[in-house]
Amino acid sequence: MGTPEFAVGPLKALLDAGYDIPAVVTVPDKPKGRGLQLSQSDIKKFVLERNALTQIDILQPEKLRDENFLEKLKSYDADLFIVVAFRMLPEVVWKMPRLGTFNLHASLLPKFRGAAPINWAIIQREKETGVTTFFIDEKIDTGKILLQEKTPIAERETVETLHDRLMEIGSRLVVKTVQGIEDGSISPVPQNTEGLTPQLMQAPKLNKTNCHIDFSKSAEEVDALVRGLSPYPAALATLKTGSGETIDMKIFSTNKSSENQCGREHCSTGKARIKGKTITVCCQDGEVEITSLQPAGKKRMGAADFINGHKILTEDNNLLFI
Repeated sequence: MGTPEFAVGPLKALLDAGYDIPAVVTVPDKPKGRGLQLSQSDIKKFVLERNALTQIDILQPEKLRDENFLEKLKSYDADLFIVVAFRMLPEVVWKMPRLGTFNLHASLLPKFRGAAPINWAIIQREKETGVTTFFIDEKIDTGKILLQEKTPIAERETVETLHDRLMEIGSRLVVKTVQGIEDGSISPVPQNTEGLTPQLMQAPKLNKTNCHIDFSKSAEEVDALVRGLSPYPAALATLKTGSGETIDMKIFSTNKSSENQCGREHCSTGKARIKGKTITVCCQDGEVEITSLQPAGKKRMGAADFINGHKILTEDNNLLFI
């Protein structure tokens, strides 16, 4: 059961290991883009390509309690259900298989429970993260842990590189988990939340509010937010000019500095300077240089190209990110 690209790796690994996967459950096709053409999930696209070799049913229920869907699930008489980046399952589903239902989560549970664990591990400036397999229970991401594997988070890591590495690690871990359940070598362990702050236990869904950059925070925090959202969904910011014009943009990369070149006494957080072909913004304790961005309605570009297209900004001493 899965939807995005992150679920494709584990499914492929299970098939390559020789396991019998009779069906995949994913979301219904959805209208997308200006033409509102129906878009298929990544895992459905993979199965359709794979079905030239192995026939796998594709189930796309609107509701997971639908009687026809439940009857179809029962008909497979599955030993295990495996969930990777899907929806919260009702008890009638996760209790159905003989050996239970386990989930692959892209964090070291109980850290970063929720919808966006890869992003939040970088945003919260963690030094390491990993993947966890656990048995599903009544709550979200709280079940007993089966296996975990760690990986360091590099100093300049983005969610793009970390996502791909965790998908590779997670694919191997899913196969190991199935093997361990099959031969009885895994002993599930309850999650231990002792000593963890709420910030380290939550990975809420990303939205316009928590993706917007707050330049009153430290340069390190701003830089971590940008990296934790790059390239998708991307950090958001709004540049206000001295004349009151606003330019909404996505920001994909920054460099941080612990010093303010404009002089601390004359700097207010969010104040922007354009010097040559660079854009720097004052933060709480330093500044960040914006190196890659995308103004609303435009293509992604470097700072120099943005400045070349807005030369009037080089003469504006009242630029402010809000």
